[in-house]
Amino acid sequence: MEAVTAYLGLGANLGEREVQLARAARLLAESPAVQISRSSSIYQTAPWGYLEQPDFLNGVLEIETTLDPVRLLELTQGIERLIGRQPGIRFGPRLIDIDILLYGEQSVRLEEPDLQIPHPRMHLRAFVLVPLAELAPALIPPNFTATVKELRAGVDGKEGVTPWGPPPTVATDGSSG
Repeated sequence: MEAVTAYLGLGANLGEREVQLARAARLLAESPAVQISRSSSIYQTAPWGYLEQPDFLNGVLEIETTLDPVRLLELTQGIERLIGRQPGIRFGPRLIDIDILLYGEQSVRLEEPDLQIPHPRMHLRAFVLVPLAELAPALIPPNFTATVKELRAGVDGKEGVTPWGPPPTVATDGSSG
């Protein structure tokens, strides 16, 4: 399969949040079917949906992948489990969350597995649009007529997405810390 550009949203609000983001990025990069092209800065954001929980650190990765959307979902969910994510309340606290935001020009809507691309709430989430606009401001996602930068300009809550630090470091020395 030819490589496709995809965008993944990463978030963590439990444990060592920045370490969890870096570990997720490193584990993604260890897959022979994934190459990380670019990473956004890391941003701190208030919780979305369920508010009684710690603040999140969020970022977006631009990747090239030869995995189809379902296999990419399997990879991201496997990494979430490896890091220690447990089932919990919807929009609740988590060690790591990896969402497929965009997958090339494709629109995907599957019931089994539960997969929708573009991510169905992407346009409502400042914590997604701010880092995504850092990487791809002129991109017009499938099923949208506005660019990512225009979506970011119109989203509620963007003032609450504050810079935290540089992109996660992805070590390529084979360490698994």
